[in-house]
Amino acid sequence: MAAGLMALTAAAPPINLPGPQAISPDDRATGAKAHPDMVSEYGGAYAGPQSAMVRRVGLRVAGQSGISNVERDFTFTLLNSPVENAFAIPGGYVYTTRALLALMNNEDELGFVLGHETGHIAARHSEKRQQVAQRSTLLGALGQAVLGGVLGGGAIGQLGNQIGQAGINRLVMGHVMAYSRGEEFEADDLGGVYMQKAGYNPAYASTMLASLAAQTGLESRLAGNARNTPGWAMSHPNPEARVTRALDRARQMGIGAPPGSRANEAFLLSLRGMIYDDDPQQGVIEGQTFTYPPDRLRFTVPVGYGMSNGSDAVTISAKGGNGQGQATFTGGAYKGDLNAVLRARFKAIAKDGQVGEIRGVPGAINGMHSLSASVRGNTGSTTMDLTVVAVAVAADRAYAFTVIQPAGQGLGDLAPLVNGFTRISPAQAAAIRPRIVDVARAGPGDTVSSMAARMAYNDNATERFLVLNGLPAGTTRLTPGSMVKLVVWKR
Repeated sequence: MAAGLMALTAAAPPINLPGPQAISPDDRATGAKAHPDMVSEYGGAYAGPQSAMVRRVGLRVAGQSGISNVERDFTFTLLNSPVENAFAIPGGYVYTTRALLALMNNEDELGFVLGHETGHIAARHSEKRQQVAQRSTLLGALGQAVLGGVLGGGAIGQLGNQIGQAGINRLVMGHVMAYSRGEEFEADDLGGVYMQKAGYNPAYASTMLASLAAQTGLESRLAGNARNTPGWAMSHPNPEARVTRALDRARQMGIGAPPGSRANEAFLLSLRGMIYDDDPQQGVIEGQTFTYPPDRLRFTVPVGYGMSNGSDAVTISAKGGNGQGQATFTGGAYKGDLNAVLRARFKAIAKDGQVGEIRGVPGAINGMHSLSASVRGNTGSTTMDLTVVAVAVAADRAYAFTVIQPAGQGLGDLAPLVNGFTRISPAQAAAIRPRIVDVARAGPGDTVSSMAARMAYNDNATERFLVLNGLPAGTTRLTPGSMVKLVVWKR
């Protein structure tokens, strides 16, 4: 989808529906292998009651796709992620994030999102992108030559594998899901057909896309956030180009503009209590700083770098080509042997899982005992250094930074990241509360401004309120008795 609005003409081509089909065993195996990485990278599966709704609506829509054995072959997962996104991978695995679900105002919009992703599967877009996937493996060759197979037989071996095999899987999958503009339009069309057959109103495809466009615009105007979006989260181009097109498609299907208010009270009530923004149990990104309340930890990434927070690691990488290195932050329980933490990190990265003798250099970071070790690898024309710094934060808890930089730079411009790693006080950790979705009914004197004042934000509260509720920019009045969403602090 390219930037700008693009309306269909009366001569727009008809929608070609794929015929009856089944998900192949190969696709099921591919999806099953990638699924754990996808869930982990996106903060894990969300455990709230909204997960059951996503599965129910997903099966209802996918049942209209002509794919047999939907109950067996489709897996719909609500992800514990503050990034607005939905995507699908081969084998019937469909994902949406709680951040995207929070933007929705009725079940029809959810039906479109899940129908769109089902459309990618039904149209076999990933299969058509197989050559792209093969090229992606080659694109990963540089990373493979830099990270992995470390210290084989006690000497520095050929370095390979970018952050382990999972990194290559994610790289390949990210390219597979970078669908073409035509494939995105086709998935929109199929999603509209599937949702209509399932009893939903396809006109709401346009309102969902409009909300996503508004949220994308809002986030681009909010400065100072170092959150990186995982590669496949950017596979859908700017939604503005699809809004008018979706309305025109709905008219061709005999449906006019969405009727009246978008908000469905039962749907809004189903979102009540769902976490919004970061989940403190997974860590919180504020500006350039990451805080992990469960173990009372904090670090700050240098300007020019961003973060992507998964359930098992924080990935730090350059934004806009401003930095030279990359890093991951991992850890958890350990048994008092910090050198074993170093070995575990090298073993996780090693191409064959075998590492030789590793003896870390002792040190201290803000009063915490640390060990560090480095290896160097050649890619032919490029030499890179891999450094692991393990830090004991408690008698039974340790974490590690794994840093890649050009040879001879050590930690390079990521040294402040590692050296600034610190503990926070119990009071500071306890003060970090999650934001959650709430709903309220507008009273006779309530306005957009008065409702926005109840939001758990000190900045841009009115604009956030309007986007959250799918209201046009500049709206000031609310209909008395209408129900709206709020984002509030959990008590």
